[in-house]
Amino acid sequence: MDERFNKWLLTPVLTLLFVVIMYQYVSPSCTSSCSNFGDARPPAAPSPARRAQASPEEWERRPQLPPPPRGPPEGSQGAAAPEDEDEEPGDPEEEAEEEEEEEEEEDPDPEAPENGSLPRFTPRFKFTLQDLTRLVDFNIKGRDVIVFLHIQKTGGTTFGRHLVKNIRLEQPCSCKAGQKKCTCHRPGKKETWLFSRFSTGWSCGLHADWTELTNCVPAIMEKKDCPRNHSHARNFYYITMLRDPVSRYLSEWKHVQRGATWKTSLHMCDGRSPTPDELPTCYPGDDWSGVSLREFMDCSYNLANNRQVRMLADLSLVGCYNLTFMNESERNTILLQSAKNNLKNMAFFGLTEFQRKTQFLFERTFNLKFISPFTQFNITRASNVEINEGARQRIEELNFLDVQLYEYAKDLFQQRYHHTKQLEHQRDRQKRKEERRLHREHRAHRWPKEDGPSEGTVTEDYNSQVVRW
Repeated sequence: MDERFNKWLLTPVLTLLFVVIMYQYVSPSCTSSCSNFGDARPPAAPSPARRAQASPEEWERRPQLPPPPRGPPEGSQGAAAPEDEDEEPGDPEEEAEEEEEEEEEEDPDPEAPENGSLPRFTPRFKFTLQDLTRLVDFNIKGRDVIVFLHIQKTGGTTFGRHLVKNIRLEQPCSCKAGQKKCTCHRPGKKETWLFSRFSTGWSCGLHADWTELTNCVPAIMEKKDCPRNHSHARNFYYITMLRDPVSRYLSEWKHVQRGATWKTSLHMCDGRSPTPDELPTCYPGDDWSGVSLREFMDCSYNLANNRQVRMLADLSLVGCYNLTFMNESERNTILLQSAKNNLKNMAFFGLTEFQRKTQFLFERTFNLKFISPFTQFNITRASNVEINEGARQRIEELNFLDVQLYEYAKDLFQQRYHHTKQLEHQRDRQKRKEERRLHREHRAHRWPKEDGPSEGTVTEDYNSQVVRW
């Protein structure tokens, strides 16, 4: 009786156990339906494919996870800081010659975009591809020479120091303490590759202009060179710096007010210096110390007026300093056009207001690298001068040629910068594309060997037959 009862009880127990086991397998897992029970968990991060499907606006609204730590920040010995960060201050050495360094305070470049992308820029002038492409095959081991045309109060002293102290070279310039000039020899030779104030001195006169340099530098360099090298061709690559005309004019006024004269400048043109009648002075004494801004502006033959155009133009086209050679309107037109052409055809020019872009373009033009990044100085003696709108307009009128030249130069500078940046982006994209192609080819050659059946491997069909046997 008990045995039959146990058999009868065993049947429903086994049935119940079978139902429980089947329910565990068939019932859906508790995922989102169970999320209301227990502790709530944050949603999992989406996959890259899902993230790519979301709109940019959607992802901007979503909170982003903080990036993983990247180690200690790079210091002064590390890589250069990005454009939107502060940089190390420039050379603190005091100027020993007649042109004092301006008191400057570090300030970030106002033109640098915060997100690292190129700022929006609308060109005003039309330039050819040749005008925008600047890639000089500078042969420092041959006979090529970089000639720096230094216009007063354009930041040329700072840039000149960069040339002799801050370029990474096989044989760096030798600059000794207490000496005004550095020795910039070619690798393995005793010949200079740089013609500038801090390398050769004022060999063609104090602040020699384009007219003087183009007629003087070749002869000077031939005298300095070894006679056996005279048969080889030589290239002269002219470079310069420009500055906003109002700021430059105010800076020169403050400099003259402190006693600067530059009266030892030669102003050579067509083989002679100008006569006193052609180039009279604005002051009777030794200098113009303490001159007011009004007095400075009232001198009609002040060389500060339109200085940048005059120093970049070919003065022989207008009779040099002889103002009676042609009428004033024709003279101004020729001077401005000549300055534009010479500036455009120079190997390189930079702008004081765009230090980092100046560094970028110089490095790409000459395939030379600076050791330390340039620093943007926005606060100078000129910027600290408070003038009313009437005085500013008067300065712009006195420098109307410089104003036009600077607008032209700024547009050309920006177009060259953007063109060079775009070329670099294209090269980088092409490089990454080529790397991905090579990677795919490498994987394609590896997979057949890894995925193909090897000898001695037991196949699935064989295993099934073994089971049957």
